[in-house]
Order: sequence, then C-alpha cells, then structure tokens
Amino acid sequence: MIQYLIRRLLWAIPVLLAIMVVTFFLARAIPGGPFDFAGEKQLPESVRKNLERKYGLDRPMYVQLGKWIWDGIRFDFGPSYASRSQTVNDILKRTFPISFQLGFLALLFALLIGIPLGTIAAVKQNSPIDYGATFLAILGVSMPTMMTGPLLMWVFAIILGWLPTARWGTDYTQLYLGFFPNIFSGKFWLHAILPAVTLGLAYSASIARLTRASLLQVIREDYIKTAYAKGLPARRTIIVHGLRNSLIPVATVLGPMFAGIVTGSLVVEQIFGIAGMGKYFVTAITNRDYPMIMGSVLVYSVLLVAANIVVDVSYAWLDPRIRYD
Repeated sequence: MIQYLIRRLLWAIPVLLAIMVVTFFLARAIPGGPFDFAGEKQLPESVRKNLERKYGLDRPMYVQLGKWIWDGIRFDFGPSYASRSQTVNDILKRTFPISFQLGFLALLFALLIGIPLGTIAAVKQNSPIDYGATFLAILGVSMPTMMTGPLLMWVFAIILGWLPTARWGTDYTQLYLGFFPNIFSGKFWLHAILPAVTLGLAYSASIARLTRASLLQVIREDYIKTAYAKGLPARRTIIVHGLRNSLIPVATVLGPMFAGIVTGSLVVEQIFGIAGMGKYFVTAITNRDYPMIMGSVLVYSVLLVAANIVVDVSYAWLDPRIRYD
C-alpha cells in the first residue's frame, strides 16, 4: 500500500506540472491584458507599461513561464493584479475553507440521500417506492444547477422565508484551526443548506441510480442467496453483505464527481453570493488576474488529484480481494 501511494504521488508531479503549463498559455490567450483598464477607464499607455514592467509582464514568454512554474512549486503566487493590496495566498487562505465546506457538504448530502434512496429502490424493485425513487433521481439529474439554485431560493427564502438568500462566508463564518466550520452555529447551517443542497442534488440522484443498479446485481449473487438460506435477517444481509459490495461502482465515480462538484461550485457561489474561491476565480478570469488564476487552478488540481488517490485507496477497504502491491 505504501509503495502504491508513493507511486501515485510521484505520478501526480508531472500531472500538476502539465496543468501549470497549460494554465499559463490559456491565461495568456485571454484577449486583453490585466492593466488595460482601471474600472471602466482605459489606463494611459505609459502607466500600463510601468505596471507590466513592475510585475514582469514585459519579459520574454519563457522567463514568465519559468517564474510561473517556480511560484506554483513554492505555492507563493505573489500579489493579485486586481487586488494589489492583497496577495493571492491571503485570498486563498480566506476563501478556500468556504469553498471546501461547500463542496464537502454537497458531497455529504449527495451520499446521505443517494445511497439510502438507491438501496430502498433496489430492495423494493418494481414497486411504487421504486418508481417514485427513480422519478426523483431522473428529475434531479435533469435539472441544472443554474435552475435549481434560483428555484430553491425562491421557494425557501423568498416565499417561505425560512432561509437566508445569500452572503455565506462574508462576516460570520467561525472556523476551528482556520479550516473546519463551527457546526454548532445555527447561522452557519442556515446559510449553508441552500447552496449545499443545490450543488449536491444532481449528484445525489446519480448516486441513487448507480446504487440501485449495482445493488440489484449484487443481491442476485450466490453468497447473498447463501446468507438468506442460513437464516440471516434481510436487513443484515442487504446492509452488511450486499451494500458494501455494491458501493464499489459508487466509489469509482466519486473522483470525477468531486471534480464536477468543484467546478459546479463556481456557479453556486455566483448564485448565492458566497465569498468563496470560485467567485474570485471567475473575477480573476474577467480581469486577467494571472496570479489568481494560477493559484485557484493549482489548488483545484491538487484537490482533484488527492480525491482520486483517496478513492483508489478506498477500493481495498470495500473489496478485500483488491490489494496494492
């Protein structure tokens, strides 16, 4: 297992380097420059050139690429072009915990809703419960986030007035160790419910459908029939012996699903006015803020690589037959 982890971590190095190089050229391909405008006014040519000289944008492209990669390796991205009083590291330190909380809660919601729903649908196959669960799963997959978010906000925030509309993470999010939220804060949960449900709803539907299909296949295996023949209760047979093996396909898609949640959080943060990393990333692209683009992409990439490694390692726990030599 240790050797496998070391190999995966070593393979992650060239992957992250390739991402940094591609990000560099894609950022430079955005029309315009970071200092073309100050607000809505165009900067004078002399001021623009002085700013480009100050931040090294007048140097040859290969020199800028080398500095870009070196900054990425050190995780020191320098000042933000759009917010010159702040460094990119300061912005990421403040916004990353909020975005991570949103993604974690959305994934947790998807698992807590999707797995039980898929299990019940499989156990009650071809019953009204199965048809109802399948309908809800198809409905959840079919509705895009940009439609689900405003709809939930309209119902639960505007009409019913149960939940706040926006502003999560602006002035009250209390963090333990600078990272984990104060889960005992009612205000935190009031602001977190709508964005997390919006982001996790479609993925809970996908997990439900996948769990149902996988469990239906597992419960037809001989060892499940043997468990029933030995007199094991149906609940114990399904949960202990059937569900664990049926979760292997679910674990397979958690890595790509986490990638979808990370990219989807960009839209959700814009809808709910969340002061997270996604909001700054979108603004950075608009303003050609190259250091902020680099910092955000690299953080997202490290998260996705780590998530895929965790998913691969989880196979050995779900299926004892799998061993990493």
